Amino acid sequence: MERGKMAEAESLETAAEHERILREIESTDTACIGPTLRSVYDGEEHGRFMEKLETRIRNHDREIEKMCNFHYQGFVDSITELLKVRGEAQKLKNQVTDTNRKLQHEGKELVIAMEELKQCRLQQRNISATVDKLMLCLPVLEMYSKLRDQMKTKRHYPALKTLEHLEHTYLPQVSHYRFCKVMVDNIPKLREEIKDVSMSDLKDFLESIRKHSDKIGETAMKQAQQQRNLDNVVLQQPRIGSKRKSKKDPYTILDAEMESTSPKSEQDSGILDVEDEEDDEEVPGAQDLVDFSPVYRCLHIYSVLGARETFENYYRKQRRKQARLVLQPPSNMHETLDGYRKYFNQIVGFFVVEDHILHTTQGLVNRAYIDELWELALSKTIAALRTHSSYCSDPNLVLDLKNLIVLFADTLQVYGFPVNQLFDMLLEIRDQYSETLLKKWAGIFRNILDSDNYSPIPVTSEDMYKKVVGQFPFQDTELEKQSFPKKFPFSEFVPKVYNQIKEFIYACLKFSEDLHLSSTEVDDMIRKSTNLLLTRTLSNSLQNVIKRKNIGLTEDARHAAEEEIYTNLNQKIDQFLQLADYDWMTGDLDNKASDYLVDLIAFLRSTFAVFTHLPGKVAQTACMSACKHLATSLMQLLLEAEVRQLTLGALQQFNLDVRECEQFARSGPVPGFQEDTLQLAFIDLRQLLDLFIQWDWSTYLADYGQPNCKYLRVNPVTALTLLEKMKDTSRKNNMFAQFRKNERDKQKLIDTVAKQLRGLISSHHS
Repeated sequence: MERGKMAEAESLETAAEHERILREIESTDTACIGPTLRSVYDGEEHGRFMEKLETRIRNHDREIEKMCNFHYQGFVDSITELLKVRGEAQKLKNQVTDTNRKLQHEGKELVIAMEELKQCRLQQRNISATVDKLMLCLPVLEMYSKLRDQMKTKRHYPALKTLEHLEHTYLPQVSHYRFCKVMVDNIPKLREEIKDVSMSDLKDFLESIRKHSDKIGETAMKQAQQQRNLDNVVLQQPRIGSKRKSKKDPYTILDAEMESTSPKSEQDSGILDVEDEEDDEEVPGAQDLVDFSPVYRCLHIYSVLGARETFENYYRKQRRKQARLVLQPPSNMHETLDGYRKYFNQIVGFFVVEDHILHTTQGLVNRAYIDELWELALSKTIAALRTHSSYCSDPNLVLDLKNLIVLFADTLQVYGFPVNQLFDMLLEIRDQYSETLLKKWAGIFRNILDSDNYSPIPVTSEDMYKKVVGQFPFQDTELEKQSFPKKFPFSEFVPKVYNQIKEFIYACLKFSEDLHLSSTEVDDMIRKSTNLLLTRTLSNSLQNVIKRKNIGLTEDARHAAEEEIYTNLNQKIDQFLQLADYDWMTGDLDNKASDYLVDLIAFLRSTFAVFTHLPGKVAQTACMSACKHLATSLMQLLLEAEVRQLTLGALQQFNLDVRECEQFARSGPVPGFQEDTLQLAFIDLRQLLDLFIQWDWSTYLADYGQPNCKYLRVNPVTALTLLEKMKDTSRKNNMFAQFRKNERDKQKLIDTVAKQLRGLISSHHS
């Protein structure tokens, strides 16, 4: 029973599920029916479902049939109406076709006109587009035409600016046109052309200033000379106004070129034509003579093109080459002053140009480059002047050269160049100038002495007497008291020589002008030159006169002249000895001879060097007399009463001076002496100093009086005098000597030696 109920329940569930599936099939899209059918096949009641499906299909067929039967008459009516419409539609078609044919026939001309209008409108659009494109292209073409005109007129910097505008502003707007591509391809060539042409202008400029450097330098040196002249009159009246042309700023020049169409400034060679100025007119500025615009243009062009460094290197290299050419002096420069002047003008012109470039451009040249060139110029100029000035034997030409060098230095100093080396070199030329003067005055002295009669000058009136005294400041009280007629104790050559000596001094002073020397340096220069004139030139002239057999001098006059030589030489030695300044109480040793004695020996050497033209006996006698006088004077200096005390250190310093004198004697200042003959003049000093420095009293006291005594030339009185000076020093300078055994022993020894010396002196006198 229960099993039957369960089967019935399952059958009801299956029927409900099938009903659900059927409804789902009826309501679901056919594309999604697959899962529904699958659930049927997955179940076990497939057959029953098919039965239900068939039953449902039959039900639907019966419903469709009922509906068709209900609407059939309406369908028939519709078909009938459609047949009627088809006939009417055919009539309408025929009417439309006919109307279309008529319309086509009637509108044929209109179609033609419309086609023509269409073509016109198309052409109009094309023309409008063409005009628009041409409006874009015309500025490009105009700029390109302007560029070609600027290139043709050689206005290269404006052309470069135009090229920049064309490339960066105009061409990008029409870059798709073929002619623009041609222009773009041509731009690098145009830049190179501008570079080449501007470089060509620079080369012309460099060549031009090389040729005109002397003119530029001449103008600069004239300006410096004018300034010196103004300084010499101490600016007596202020200058009113100035005629110098104002210098143009290079950047202003370049800006003006952009607006200017004149090619004149582009074609300038670099040098402006300037007429010769009159002496009373102001000299134009050196930089006013030069048009630097080619340099500025080329510099700016290369800067814009990114090749500034290339330009700077080229410019400096070319100017270095020109500097070497300028600094090479002509081989005959020394023959005339104009040769030196042209050489200096070229150098000044070169550096005036470089100085202007330094201050008007930013970095084309720098101070280090200028200093390098100036160091080169200084070394080569000084070397050239040393070489060429050595050929000059005319003192007037040397003096003119000195003035020219001073002007050259002053001119360059104005532009900030250091010129100390030039003034140092002038001091070298000063010595050469002195030599040329000495040669000239040697001829003057020779002519004076040759034309003299060597007779006393007679005067018969006060006017004649004053005239001679005015020429030569001679003073003699006895001669003034004598009545007229009377005679001066010298011949005509004395005042003539005196006047010529003054002229020589004036000539030396001329050279010292404008050398920026102190009065002491000028005095030393004059003193040195005058000493050479007297001790060498005049002395040689007088010696030649004395040697002549036909001079007409009497034997008494010749002897008097010789005695005058000996006397004057000894007086000169006394003047040097007056400069001696010994510190007799010193305990230190300088290890060198005293300065005064070194100067004295140098004087004696130079003096005896010019005694070669004197008779041999005269020269030897003068040399021996000088050495003896020097030895005697030194001995007196050592033993004089004012020197109350002296130390062993002072005695050793004095010994160095005596050794210097002995060295002079050994050197043979005058030929003809036998070996060591001159040294004998100093033998007394040598033995005395050796005795005291070596403290060799035992030998001296033991051998005294023997013919072969080592200290034969030492007088006991002299030795005692010197020993007393040392004994006093020992006593006074050693406060505690009595407490030291060595000092007491030394004092006892000195007392003992002094006692023995007094014994020798007493026995000698007895």
